[in-house]
Amino acid sequence: MLNWDEYHKEEAAPGASAGAHTAAAAAEPAVVEAAAAVPAEPEAAVVAPTAAQPAAIDPVLEAQASENVARAVAAVESLDVEAGLEDLEMGAARVSVDEKAMINCRADLNQLVPFKYDWAWQKYIDGCANHWMPQEINMTADVATWKNPEGLTDDERRIVMRNLGYFSTADSLVANNLVLAIYRLITNPECRQYLLRQAFEEAIHTHAYQYCIESLGMDEGEVFNMYREVPSVAKKAAWSISHTHELSDPNFNTGTMETDQTLLRNLIGFYAVTEGIFFYCGFTQILSMGRRNKMTGVAEQFQYILRDESMHLNFGIDVINQIKLENPHLWTEEFQQEVILMILEGTQLEIEYARDTMPRGVLGMNAAMMEEYLHFIANRRLSQLGLPEQFPGAQNPFPWMSEIMDLRKEKNFFETRVIEYQTGGALAWD
Repeated sequence: MLNWDEYHKEEAAPGASAGAHTAAAAAEPAVVEAAAAVPAEPEAAVVAPTAAQPAAIDPVLEAQASENVARAVAAVESLDVEAGLEDLEMGAARVSVDEKAMINCRADLNQLVPFKYDWAWQKYIDGCANHWMPQEINMTADVATWKNPEGLTDDERRIVMRNLGYFSTADSLVANNLVLAIYRLITNPECRQYLLRQAFEEAIHTHAYQYCIESLGMDEGEVFNMYREVPSVAKKAAWSISHTHELSDPNFNTGTMETDQTLLRNLIGFYAVTEGIFFYCGFTQILSMGRRNKMTGVAEQFQYILRDESMHLNFGIDVINQIKLENPHLWTEEFQQEVILMILEGTQLEIEYARDTMPRGVLGMNAAMMEEYLHFIANRRLSQLGLPEQFPGAQNPFPWMSEIMDLRKEKNFFETRVIEYQTGGALAWD
């Protein structure tokens, strides 16, 4: 490689330069003639490159490099392909659909097709079409409202702070669980493909909460540590973490009745409770605020996040039910009762969170209405898992939430209408 030190002015070495010019003239007469036709500028400094001199090669380094190349060639020639495949838990044969399974599958996980679970692949495609980025949402009005002492009531500020505090941690916990535990233990490639998409979406959600917190100029230390310092937030985070500590052990593996139920317990805890119950009070509060034309930027972020989370929930429920179908021995009466108690525990924790965030009526709702809504949601989760409802007659006091979660309908939301999501973050607005 040439460097500037290898160039010098013509007059510094006239002999060498003349020789170089003579050789160039002999080799390229047309170039010389063209150059002669151009009038010379007497005061211009003429700089001509000389031929690069090859750098001296250290014989020790040269010998070492030759030895390294020889060793690499020998290693490649002696590579045991069969041993490598065995280490990856793959056989030499192509995978058939019947060999695929949700857990404890020994078939090649790198062979995406043929699909066994078309619904999983479709959810991956839908997730990709659901793409958005936090910076696309204008936060200007929110900043003005937040900084205005009369922009929000104290109760409304409490709701915004509490929810950004909880969710900024919750989606990180979900992402950790996906990456460190679930992805490794789900042994179906099309489901893994969706899990990769979900993990990315969890990162987007964490980004969105940070973007809101930064835009509003909140105390980041206070907000990001609520899961340690605010009891109603800490309890929910602790409950979620309690369902990951076993699976996050890199030595944990499925394959026995006990370990398979541990995985199933984790999936129910994170999909049916954390994403399926713990998120609903906060989302309802923030979206109700947006419907009243307050903090519309934050509310719009939450709207898109809720749609993502609805898809995560549906995927998780399908995975859980597929595992039950393929492994009916795991779904014992005792385990079913344990799952019912998990759902009820999650519901009670979310009710306590509602009471903490809404000590008084606010935004057209109160803690009693939220309790009714959470009973309705709990019944829905139990029904999706094939379990009996525990709150007979519970109704949905917020039917507009169902409309917001429906991806296929046109919305009139915050005075704009979203016509489905589109790829590349390019949302179509009327």
